[in-house]
Amino acid sequence: MTIFVHIINILIFINYIKMKQICGLFVASLAVLASCAKQEPLVIAPCQIWPDNNGVHVNAHGGGVLLHDGTYYWFGENKCDTTSSAMVGVDCYSSQDLVHWTNEGVALAVSDDPESDITRGCILERPKVIYNEKTGKFVMWFHLELKGRGYEAARAGVAVADNPTGPYTFIRSGRVNPGILPMDLDNEEAKARLAEIDYYTYDESKNPQAEEWWTPEWRADVDAGIIAERDLEGGQMARDMTLFVDQDGKAYHIYSAEENLTLNIAELSDDYLSHTGKYIRMAPGGHNEAPAVFFKDGTYWMITSGCTGWAPNAARMFSAPSIMGPWTQYDNPCRGENADITFGGQSTFILPYGDNFIFMADIWRPKHPSDARYLWLPIQFDENGVPFLEFMEKWDLNTFKAVTE
Repeated sequence: MTIFVHIINILIFINYIKMKQICGLFVASLAVLASCAKQEPLVIAPCQIWPDNNGVHVNAHGGGVLLHDGTYYWFGENKCDTTSSAMVGVDCYSSQDLVHWTNEGVALAVSDDPESDITRGCILERPKVIYNEKTGKFVMWFHLELKGRGYEAARAGVAVADNPTGPYTFIRSGRVNPGILPMDLDNEEAKARLAEIDYYTYDESKNPQAEEWWTPEWRADVDAGIIAERDLEGGQMARDMTLFVDQDGKAYHIYSAEENLTLNIAELSDDYLSHTGKYIRMAPGGHNEAPAVFFKDGTYWMITSGCTGWAPNAARMFSAPSIMGPWTQYDNPCRGENADITFGGQSTFILPYGDNFIFMADIWRPKHPSDARYLWLPIQFDENGVPFLEFMEKWDLNTFKAVTE
């Protein structure tokens, strides 16, 4: 009888412990729910002044964001009040929540050496930084124009650092993949077609008889690769650009080439510091710049802009089953008022955020470059999974929905 009583007591005690655990879990769950209910909104206000920790408007234009070890790093062009030339270099800001940013200073400084490619007064645009898991290095690529030569140089520059905030050490600049044809032109049929039109230079000072731009004949020649062949020896032009790291760790440099008429997608080496020679031409003659790329559910998406200088235009969008194509063009992804000018902005980067994506763009102010604003919007998807953008005066990162007051 005594043993039986002990067994009953033990069972009662075990049941008590289990009930206590269940109650504890229930209370904890309620606490989590209460915490969520009280969660402060993380509000992004496109087009407005975006103060950093010092109360100064973030100065990181044409940039991109890197997430590393739980911290976001925003890199971009430091713009001065009166010129878009690079007088300072590339700035870096850090954040834990994408709303509140700490100025980490200059990540890549321009040089005081007049012989340097990145001497003060050069044009240094659209810096992007990626982290190389194999080398443990942070790699920055950017569009570079040599001082005093306008947009003639059309180079890509690369720099490297041991820490995300830098300082970054400039390595070199140059055109891309000299002496190597893109994959879509490296075949007998394409070469034969090029041989028929190789007398063109598309430079009136050298060849006054060259056909005018934008004629049907000229468009056909561009599509056939005449400008890519023109630039073969010295390398392809590289202007507006972005970087993209794929699921397998391979990185790609995506940039405007062929007088901004064609985009190139070029594979980077394993250390991300050079090109492998493997690249394709995308949308030949389409006149695209400002590429921004993301990957979702087996599809690669790219949003670009047209080429209208500092003035905004209608965005373009493409998709592909592989980063190397084939790419299919869609209509303008923007909807609503001012969709035809991308709400006043120009794409620069697309940032993954959990299962969501943030479209980053710049609203340029060429008469007051440092006052350029940032257009960040949540990417939405229709019933067919196609991305689209709608303007929101304010939206919450917690919900990816507009904030109404």
